[in-house]
Amino acid sequence: MLSYIFRRLLLMIPTLFGVMAVTFLVIQFVPGGPVERMVSLLEKGHQSGGGEVAASASAGRYRGAAGLDPEQIDQLRRLYGFDRPPMERFFLMMWNYLRFDFGDSYYYHRSVIDLVMEKMPVSISLGLWTFFLTYLVSIPLGIRKAVRHQTRFDSWTSTVILAGYSIPGFVLGILLIVLFGGGSFWNLFPMRGLVSDHWQELSLMGKILDYLWHMVLPITASVVGSFAVMTMLTKNSFLEEISRQYVLTARAKGLGENAVLYRHVFRNAMIPLVTGFPGSFVSAFFSGSLLIETIFSLDGLGLLGYESVINRDYPVVMASLYFFTLLGLLTKLLTDIVYVMVDPRITFDKAK
Repeated sequence: MLSYIFRRLLLMIPTLFGVMAVTFLVIQFVPGGPVERMVSLLEKGHQSGGGEVAASASAGRYRGAAGLDPEQIDQLRRLYGFDRPPMERFFLMMWNYLRFDFGDSYYYHRSVIDLVMEKMPVSISLGLWTFFLTYLVSIPLGIRKAVRHQTRFDSWTSTVILAGYSIPGFVLGILLIVLFGGGSFWNLFPMRGLVSDHWQELSLMGKILDYLWHMVLPITASVVGSFAVMTMLTKNSFLEEISRQYVLTARAKGLGENAVLYRHVFRNAMIPLVTGFPGSFVSAFFSGSLLIETIFSLDGLGLLGYESVINRDYPVVMASLYFFTLLGLLTKLLTDIVYVMVDPRITFDKAK
């Protein structure tokens, strides 16, 4: 197992390098980089007296370098590091990333790490609540559906969860706002932010209740579509194990149905679910839903990533890609390790 882990760690290096290289190469051909954006901002500022600089920056329109001194443009290129050859910039970037030095954002003019840490609470809230609620609801429901397979309970619960799965999260979010966010019917829940403006003035219990009050609608919109896959996976896994010979033997020995189900079937049927637990849990900390965050005015990683791409904020884009790719590779390795721990019959060592 140790040799397998070592090989996987070595394989991560060219994989990570290749992902970053391809992305960096694509970026070189994308029109309207940070230099062009700043040129457009300065030109707009000269024409309007500075009153529309921010609007020009948001629009990101580039109408050429006319009106600016070439020396000023060269200064901008040096400021953003574009005076160096692409190959040199790439290897310098990778060297900095190896030391977890992600630089500063071109658009926000702040450290990339500080920017990500500021946006992370929103994504953590959405991800963790979605993760825990999905597992807490789907696993018991899937077991119940397997036990009562082809009954009325199995049929109507399948209809409900598949209907929820077919509704996109952002559509459900809009529907919830219309119904319960003061849109057209009831004004029961707030429509923006994680907490109220006076949150700091509340007691500890008041802060907790205020936070939960704000999270009801976005979490509902995020989690409903997640139930179907996990529930059906649990049900099918249990159905497969229930039909095996050892279950018939256990019943023949006189064991009760609950003892057979939770002492024998549960351990084997949960292997496919447990092995996916590390990836789901880790990704929950960094998941970002652009549409959910936009609908409910939540400033998280999803919205940050979208704005970074639109504004050609390359440090944020590349740093996010590097970090999430590295995290994904490590999570895949952790999943394989958990697989071996849960089922000792599985081995990744080469047959001798």
